[in-house]
Amino acid sequence: MSEITILQNGRIIDPANKVDQQGDLWLRDGRIVAPESLVPAGARCIDLQGKWVVPGLIDMHVHLREPGEEYKETIASGTLAAATGGFTAVACMPNTKPVNDTAAVTRFILEQAVQASARVYPVGAISKGSGGTGLAEYGELKAAGVVAVSDDGQPVVDSQLMRRAMEYAASHGLPVISHSEEIALSRNGVMNEGQVSTRLGLRGIPCAAESIMVYRELALAELTGARVHIAHVSTGAATDLIRQAKKRGVRVTAETAPHYFTLTEEAVAGYNTNARMNPPLRAEEDRQAIRIGLQDGTFDAIATDHAPHSVLEKQVEFDRAANGIIGLETSLPLTLALIRAGVISEARLVELMSTAPARILGVAGGSLAIGEVADVTVIDPERKFQLTEEGIVSQSKNSPFLGWQLQGKAVLTFLGGRITYNDLLTAQVDRLKAEGF
Repeated sequence: MSEITILQNGRIIDPANKVDQQGDLWLRDGRIVAPESLVPAGARCIDLQGKWVVPGLIDMHVHLREPGEEYKETIASGTLAAATGGFTAVACMPNTKPVNDTAAVTRFILEQAVQASARVYPVGAISKGSGGTGLAEYGELKAAGVVAVSDDGQPVVDSQLMRRAMEYAASHGLPVISHSEEIALSRNGVMNEGQVSTRLGLRGIPCAAESIMVYRELALAELTGARVHIAHVSTGAATDLIRQAKKRGVRVTAETAPHYFTLTEEAVAGYNTNARMNPPLRAEEDRQAIRIGLQDGTFDAIATDHAPHSVLEKQVEFDRAANGIIGLETSLPLTLALIRAGVISEARLVELMSTAPARILGVAGGSLAIGEVADVTVIDPERKFQLTEEGIVSQSKNSPFLGWQLQGKAVLTFLGGRITYNDLLTAQVDRLKAEGF
């Protein structure tokens, strides 16, 4: 007997099909289906008045830490955090231990993800061991299941190697994801170079460390005609370079992360290691430039760069702390804040967090068209909550947003028609309390 779920009275936002309207979405046996004139007996009907129904969110840049650092995060815990944040799919970077540079590691990740709470798309290494001296076997990696290649966590320093990587990846239909960092400028730096780093006595990383390498990647993409995706853009200078390259027809896509359009270098005050990341938080002018890039289409995607670390790596002196923060459970409310600020529209949020990531990676999702797999996220844009360590699902708790009051939350996540996260009842109870009942 078919299993039917009807999501009723929600605001359906599906930019891939130019839909933004009140209505019902029908799910049958893991697929989105056309509505019928009569509700079948036994159908599960969920009233979503006041909620948004959108294609399942896709995070194209996460670190799941498995294999090798399971004390920080596992595929199980990371995908559970993803479902809690409204994500139905994540692309995991290859800087595991061992590095994902072989089919064996890729297969291990996919085997561990069989029962996960979100789809897992492995990203393979550009170079063997991410050592920057020889290319990994992209054909083998793609056959095993990778959707892109990257040495994320460190740049490919050798420009000739990066050129060959783009050419080799293009022959296999794989995008190259660039960690754009000029090591000679960033080496030993721990935060943005500027007045704040001077005041705190911390070694700074200039914006040029990012923009110089972004310029190189764009030049190589133009030379080879290959696709390149620029990861975690943090500066106005890099944003402008990408904008101009797109106008010239360079095959470039780019992402930024919520912390770059929400925080500035001032978050490091008090030597807060939860505000240490690479690239670092920048100045206010960079934050504003990132917002403009999201508004005008320079950026194609918002990704979290979810980077779990335990207290062993974070509760130490600032210059010894590991780079990175978790982000799967805060990405949606932080991006919803852009809508309230008039920076982006609701449809643009879905494009940035679902439709475009699916397109860039060449994976299913990003659409609510009939026949598509039923990966669906239900959002309550009014739901307010405080981020606490106790409330974080991720195995690690390293977030600079701890203690923040956030607004907007995924309350229901479907993966292939199966509920992987349900906070709808809590949301209803909170609303009744707010209304005085």
